[in-house]
Amino acid sequence: MPRPKLCRRVCFPPGLTYFKPAGIRLVDLEETILAVEEFEAVRLKDLVGLAQETAARKMGVSQPTFHRMISSARKKIADAIVNGKAIRIEGGAYQMNEKEKT
Repeated sequence: MPRPKLCRRVCFPPGLTYFKPAGIRLVDLEETILAVEEFEAVRLKDLVGLAQETAARKMGVSQPTFHRMISSARKKIADAIVNGKAIRIEGGAYQMNEKEKT
């Protein structure tokens, strides 16, 4: 039996939770689900520009776990862009950490 997922710390809740290609009706789109902690990993690494170790510490996970999250998120985002899918940001194992915004 696998270990249960620990909650990751998220400091910045997503303001928008749905992105879709322009000009395609919603009913005609496939969706890719991006977990909230994957969204936070992309935000910390790619937008804020933190090193992986620093970002992992902020989220309360190990560096290898952070690497798996960011790799998964980037793969999902690339798949959505290349194949014209919508991206829905929802779910995951996380807890909001409002006091430590970056």
